[in-house]
Amino acid sequence: MRTVSPSPQPQECRVYKAVIFDIGGVVMRSPFIAIAAYEQNLGLPIDYINTSIVGYGSQGAWQKFERGEIDILDFYPAFGRELSDTVHGNRCYRKYCERKGIPCPQLPETLAVNGRELFGAMMHASQTYDPYIREAILRIRAAGKHRVIALTNNFAKIDVPAAELNFLGWGEGVIPDHLRDLFDDFCDSSALGMRKPEPEFYLVACRRNKIKPTEAIFLDDIGLNLKAAKALGMDTILVQIGKTLEAVKELERRIEMKLIDSKSDAKL
Repeated sequence: MRTVSPSPQPQECRVYKAVIFDIGGVVMRSPFIAIAAYEQNLGLPIDYINTSIVGYGSQGAWQKFERGEIDILDFYPAFGRELSDTVHGNRCYRKYCERKGIPCPQLPETLAVNGRELFGAMMHASQTYDPYIREAILRIRAAGKHRVIALTNNFAKIDVPAAELNFLGWGEGVIPDHLRDLFDDFCDSSALGMRKPEPEFYLVACRRNKIKPTEAIFLDDIGLNLKAAKALGMDTILVQIGKTLEAVKELERRIEMKLIDSKSDAKL
């Protein structure tokens, strides 16, 4: 007797009411580029600084700064001090290598990270728009079918002295009007006192825009942030460094809207 294989189940059909974008590494150039250069200058292995930052959990200087809990002049020395702690940094990096299944290289015995210098390099690196993402946002806004929301670990609430604004390249403000005006709503971690990947941050963004998490698609460059969004029911797209065009094409497919002209792919 011939057996008949069951027909494949249709994929879930989502109705999206909002597209949510991270800023640094998605809408703007990634600050990770500056971190990688800083690591190279110090002779550190790739991702050493990133793993150290993440390793402080929710109570590191970086995390507190993004929630607006410390000011910038307190942040600089605390950031540098934490990243200079090789006991912490080496422990985090060994765990990172174990997770990745890669050999652990020689790690530093001592380290001197200048928090102000590193943060300044990161901010300068992330002040250029990604042309593909910006064009996609403009087209989504023009179509008027979706709310366009920024969900960013950022620093809008921080009181920054004038001299530091110039040093960081923030002459137009921490979040310039031309960036904020791209969105229907701008959810900033320092203004709301919470940050990704804290679930409540995503939920506040949804409540402010009268949507359910299942009605949103979220683009971010950090897997941990996407994992938290997906756990709440959001659809997600990972935006990798150098692959924003691929991310936009995936977004096109999911929301069924033309976001970039193929003839202009090489020009943007």
